[in-house]
Amino acid sequence: MSRQGISYRFTHAVTRKPSHSVVRGLRAIDRGTPEYGIFETEHQGYVAALRHAGLKVTTLETCEEFPDSVFIEDAALCLPEGVVMLRPGTPSRTGESAQLVPELAAMGLHIHPNGSDGYIDGGDILVTDSAVLAGLSNRTDRAGFEWLKALLHSWDYKVMAVETPQQVLHFKSDCCVLDSSTIMATSRLAGKACFSGFRVLTVPSGEEPAANSIRVNDSLLIPDGFPETADMLVREGYSVVTVPVSQASLLDGGLSCMSLRFRRCG
Repeated sequence: MSRQGISYRFTHAVTRKPSHSVVRGLRAIDRGTPEYGIFETEHQGYVAALRHAGLKVTTLETCEEFPDSVFIEDAALCLPEGVVMLRPGTPSRTGESAQLVPELAAMGLHIHPNGSDGYIDGGDILVTDSAVLAGLSNRTDRAGFEWLKALLHSWDYKVMAVETPQQVLHFKSDCCVLDSSTIMATSRLAGKACFSGFRVLTVPSGEEPAANSIRVNDSLLIPDGFPETADMLVREGYSVVTVPVSQASLLDGGLSCMSLRFRRCG
């Protein structure tokens, strides 16, 4: 079943301000500690880019208890049927979903609670117009995937499990949706069977972090600092907007991680 535009046509977004505790955020490889002031400035630029792309953005206050809470996408999945609460797969983040529920409910969003004993991070879930792909990773296990699959099947979604490459934190670290029929992915993922039926653009070698970009309506937001990828996408006809995320990247974060994006009717 195809849901035309579900993967990139949005009206609203929810973000969370980075907390001062973000300097203690998780990272697979220590590439340095984020500077709070720079992170805050870059986050404001990110929100501005979402608004420029046509979204009404609600920015939630900081949550000092959870250093990684700025990466709000890992705690929830937004679909037309409502907000599916997830269960992030690292102990320091398991309480983030419970913190988020009343904030989203206050916005009038329909909440679907998580009923799984397993774990699943939003960063491992790629929603396309024709299917939902979920990467099994160090943050998303089989039990978490099977719970999500059962729920989404009840809404007539096609759901597929994909093995995330060992050296990659999240599935979406290495891929993104460009439009209804096109995926951008690193060479590690570009040839995977899960992308059968899609046109796949491969990120130029050495610019792999650019794979974590987000299409928002008619704009394609990509991380700053990857000129070959930007040039490729402009040649393909996309309206490219570069967004600095230097501090988020120190914590293995990127553009998709920092917002919940969805469409509201009326």
